Amino acid sequence: MHSYEEIYKKISEILVSDFEIKPEQIKPEVKLFEDLDLDSIDAVDLIVRLQKIIKRKVNADDFKQIRTLDDVVKVVERLVNAPE
Repeated sequence: MHSYEEIYKKISEILVSDFEIKPEQIKPEVKLFEDLDLDSIDAVDLIVRLQKIIKRKVNADDFKQIRTLDDVVKVVERLVNAPE
């Protein structure tokens, strides 16, 4: 899971399975809080899930400016492709 497409697909799967988001709602530009009605607890749950998958610590600061699904994918892509 290193490419943008792979990461996007995995996060989309998590949103559908864990957060009961309809697949047709998932688009790169979708706003997590406004369009998908996720709240801060959902955001933390998503971060925890992502940490388990990418096996890296996700800094909360990385997620402070996130608004869209595309933002999440880009942060995860940067983390998984960064040197350890």
